[in-house]
Amino acid sequence: MDKSKKAVIIGAGVGGLATAVFLARQGYDIEIYEKNAGPGGRCGQMVQDGHRFDLGATILLMPSLYRKVFSALGLDMDKDLQTTSLEPVYKLFFSNGSDFRFSRDTESMKSQLETIEPGSFEQYNRYIKEGYGFFNLAINGLLGKNFYHLFRFINLKSIWLLIKLKTWIKHTTYIKRFFKDPHLQMAFTFQNIYVGQNPYKQPAFFSMLPAAEIMEGALFPRGGMHGVVEKLLSKASELGVRIKYKKPVKRIIINGKKAEGILLENGKTIKADLVIANADLPYIYNELLPDKNRAKGLINREYSCSAIVFHWGMDKVYPQLEHHSIFLNDPYKEGMEKIFDEKSLSENPSFYIHAPVRTDKSAAPENEDTLSIIVPAPQLDKNYDQDWQKLKQTARKGVIERLKEAGLEDIEDHIKFEVCYLPKTWESSCNVTNGSVFGSLSHTIFQMGYFRPHNRHDKYKNLYFTGGSTHPGNGVPLVLLGAKLTSERIILNK
Repeated sequence: MDKSKKAVIIGAGVGGLATAVFLARQGYDIEIYEKNAGPGGRCGQMVQDGHRFDLGATILLMPSLYRKVFSALGLDMDKDLQTTSLEPVYKLFFSNGSDFRFSRDTESMKSQLETIEPGSFEQYNRYIKEGYGFFNLAINGLLGKNFYHLFRFINLKSIWLLIKLKTWIKHTTYIKRFFKDPHLQMAFTFQNIYVGQNPYKQPAFFSMLPAAEIMEGALFPRGGMHGVVEKLLSKASELGVRIKYKKPVKRIIINGKKAEGILLENGKTIKADLVIANADLPYIYNELLPDKNRAKGLINREYSCSAIVFHWGMDKVYPQLEHHSIFLNDPYKEGMEKIFDEKSLSENPSFYIHAPVRTDKSAAPENEDTLSIIVPAPQLDKNYDQDWQKLKQTARKGVIERLKEAGLEDIEDHIKFEVCYLPKTWESSCNVTNGSVFGSLSHTIFQMGYFRPHNRHDKYKNLYFTGGSTHPGNGVPLVLLGAKLTSERIILNK
């Protein structure tokens, strides 16, 4: 493809910005059109009264992928992001009053594990070794390459890969091979929620998530995860990428088998030789493209769950909380069923708290705290009677009561202000289908690899996609990797 041609990108999320940098480095003329007043999408940031909140991802996982993609972008992750390795990665709190520090420190893990379940440290090492093996197999054979046609995915090599990844066994069944204690089983499977999944229904190879945390570490950039967005934005600007904010797109202009540009909601037409859509893929097909049959097909796919998020500005610091504190509450399995099967919420929901002041004092005024409480919740579903104000009250009450049980008796008295994000917030602010903030389309085995929506349109050959709902999947590291894969297809015209 002629590098002098113009490309327009819909959306200034992580995928859109990274794709812009990749293409600008190859000489493409790039313009990004973003509906909101600033960049980042679900990786946005809010600052209020000196308190800084990450609105999406709160932890930098799989740093090897960041380093790989950043290097290809002409960046150095370790120098450009100024990260701190979290220790512990997080602290888990259980309903019986016990806790567990999920740590990369070998002696700390050995002491805790052997106290809870004698002999479990050896099993832990085996679980992490196998899980990290899944991670490398998945990245090299499933997630880290483009599938240009079906038979590049459906072949003996890929079938053997799916067998080695133990895709036929559920994560919560697999974990029983290693730990008998139910709290340890929970501690090493709850990570499925990072990508909006029920650990009781998804395959064993997602053990790669806790394994990668132990093997590679979990990092936090100074200034928060929005620092990833800011670094991509800076690089894009340096390369001449032009970003137009508060410019929502009404539709993609199609003529025959080609995308000719975009039509903005203000009526302005932007002509282009290449269109890359970084918006949520089901939204693109349903709202921006004429193919309604494809849109219906996507709507019927399996979606990740959502979240109710409370952002609290606090006038008191609670030392009981780590940078990340995970509250796994009983009955745990029933709580997952409430979310994923009943599209509702338990009276005693599990949740996690992000308290960045533990690592970055600039996240709050001196002697104050910034807390984000993330309560996994169902996605929006018109087939169910969902009273979101009632669900919000249920979540808030459950969180407050559980924190009081953990020794934060006066927590409610020290909340200076509260900002709450519901699934409808994500649907309206970021066009996320069903408000599925963890990444819209779920990571089931039949929604990965070639079976995940492709990053190039089958009919309009100059229309490409990037972001969490296309290949390889959701989560910031995979979105970055996806931007690299999409850019490779564009450059190779494949």
